[in-house]
Amino acid sequence: MSCSNSLAHVQKVVEQLRVEASMERIKISLTAVDLVQYCQDNRRTDPLLTGIAASSNPFKDKKSCVLL
Repeated sequence: MSCSNSLAHVQKVVEQLRVEASMERIKISLTAVDLVQYCQDNRRTDPLLTGIAASSNPFKDKKSCVLL
C-alpha cells in the first residue's frame, strides 16, 4: 500500500513541476522597471513620502498627555 501511495505522491509532484516549468514568466528587469515607474508616477500621493495631514490623521493624539 505505501509503495502505491508514494508513487501517487511522486506523480503529483512531477505533474506540479511540469505545470510550473511550462508557465510563461515575465523578465525581472521589466517588472522592476514597471515598479519604479509606478512609484515615480504616484509619489505625490504616497502618504509614506508626503506624510499625512494632522487634520486627517486618525492616529494623532487629540490631547497632549500631562503628567503631574
